[in-house]
Amino acid sequence: MTSASSSSTHADPAANSFQVDLRGLVDLLSHHLYSSPRVYVRELLQNAVDAVTARQALDPEAEIRIRLSASADRVTIEDSGIGLTAAEAHSLLATIGRSSKRGGDHGLETTRREFLGQFGIGLLACFVVARQIRVITRSARDPQAAPVEWLATDDGSYTVRELPEDARREPGTTVILQARPGAEEWTVPAKVEQLARDYGSLLPYDITFTEGESGGEGSGGGEPRGITDRPAVWDRPFPTPAARRVALAGHCAQLFGFTPLDSIDLDLPVAGVRGVAYVLPEPTSPAHRAGHRVHLKGMLLTDHADNLLPDWAFFVRAVIDTDTLRPTASRENLYDDETLSAVREALGARVRAWLAELAASEPERLAAFLSVHHLGVKSLARHDAELLGLMLPWLPFETSEGSMSLQEFTAAHTEIHFTRTVEEFRQIAPIAAAHGLGVINAGYTYDADLLALLPTVRPDLKVTELDAGAVTERLDPVPTSAELALAPFLSTARTRLEAQGCDVVLRAFQPVSVPALYLDDRQARQERDRTAALDSADSLWSGILGALRGSAPRARLVLNHNNPLIRRISALPDEALTGTAVESLYGQALLMSQRPLRPADSTLLNRAFLGLLEWATHSTDSQEGQK
Repeated sequence: MTSASSSSTHADPAANSFQVDLRGLVDLLSHHLYSSPRVYVRELLQNAVDAVTARQALDPEAEIRIRLSASADRVTIEDSGIGLTAAEAHSLLATIGRSSKRGGDHGLETTRREFLGQFGIGLLACFVVARQIRVITRSARDPQAAPVEWLATDDGSYTVRELPEDARREPGTTVILQARPGAEEWTVPAKVEQLARDYGSLLPYDITFTEGESGGEGSGGGEPRGITDRPAVWDRPFPTPAARRVALAGHCAQLFGFTPLDSIDLDLPVAGVRGVAYVLPEPTSPAHRAGHRVHLKGMLLTDHADNLLPDWAFFVRAVIDTDTLRPTASRENLYDDETLSAVREALGARVRAWLAELAASEPERLAAFLSVHHLGVKSLARHDAELLGLMLPWLPFETSEGSMSLQEFTAAHTEIHFTRTVEEFRQIAPIAAAHGLGVINAGYTYDADLLALLPTVRPDLKVTELDAGAVTERLDPVPTSAELALAPFLSTARTRLEAQGCDVVLRAFQPVSVPALYLDDRQARQERDRTAALDSADSLWSGILGALRGSAPRARLVLNHNNPLIRRISALPDEALTGTAVESLYGQALLMSQRPLRPADSTLLNRAFLGLLEWATHSTDSQEGQK
């Protein structure tokens, strides 16, 4: 960078060139680094806040002032901050050209690390909406320094010149942006005010906005309106806890668009984090990653932070202010480092403690919460045996005796069986209930993990996956004499279903209305998969897979001897018709279990259906022939 062209207040300023390709930089900022041109308002506010912060450090008695105004194609911000000399203005511009190679150590900039941003790169970011940027500044560090004008355009050139003494009497800075063609929508007064409120509501200084043309140095023509709204609602005093809850609910509705079920304070003084988490009033998918709202030293960083809370806390939306977490390069999200990891764990612990507090002292509020968000608690409890024990009286499960908590269910069953699929449970539930077999549906998200953890909380319980053998053993056996009498029928049935890899068993069970029950388990399914692979394998793999075959369990079709239809089918004199009827029973039991049908099963169903139609029509023809 060259130095200022002249110290004269009336000499023509010399043109200087950026040591960067400004057009390329603006393209990089607008299309790759920043998600939207809207961030230019944040950059203006950051520069102003940093400037007044530095001024207060230099002169604690100085009057602090930040004024923002906008007209159709012009945005102005004025601050009573530290200001710049001509040499400092040059230095900050030189910083931009070398920043990527010098690790951010930029002389003057190193004294600003505790602030929100960096003046140089932040100001250049405004070129995403501006064709010209004019800065009028006077230094508070050097009272003898003249006011300075820095004027830059989007063609990559700028000038620095000293101004007459009366150009700016007081220390501070005024930045004036002239909108570039096509970007006027971002300088509309209502838009600028809305963006300023969004970004700057929690900033530590009073900021005002004025609509209309600037008069003088940044004072607009209209009535100024406050932008900041401090202290944050979670830090305000309220006469009662109920009043605080009402205020927080209103804040949530304004911020996120919903009225929360409850609110959870997120106070981590050691980590420099303050805020609140709002509990969603409706269920949401565990796969949904909520966007949380994060302020960094009062400035909005992002409202889409999806790495602030643990994944299991998908039932809350959080808003926090922090002074310790690191922003990404674009300052639009949080940098996922060890500090954020520790904060995330601590915030998760706070949500968990809130649940424990509700369980201990406010069961009605906990019940209302769990009626909506039991999935979130189950997700947390599967990694936390202590929390699972705490939640046992509350977490709902689908069981063979209806929907109830594990505590209620285990009061009647010390031996618990579970199914891994909803379809398997729905088929077995009525039979299990009739025969006193305690079965839980673990086909829903997280339930299988929780049941696996249950014995660590309740060592007196035995939890096993339901298998065909366990169910069959609980069903009443048929008298030996009756089973012997039905041996030919059972032989025909087993022969017909041999190709399906299914055995046939005769039992007596309730309800009587169920003629047949299809049972299989994981081992039986694995055996079917092995057989299917054997059929399609080459000779080498056939030998290997064949060697693995042993006495693996098979699926079972359990025929109900109590059912009148089964008794009639078993008494049919026609063996072919008996086989067709058995295939129909098999198909009906499969459909009742809601399992996906294999091609062989579809073929069998089609064959059985057509066979029964043929038999029925043939029987009708025979009767008419006899007439």
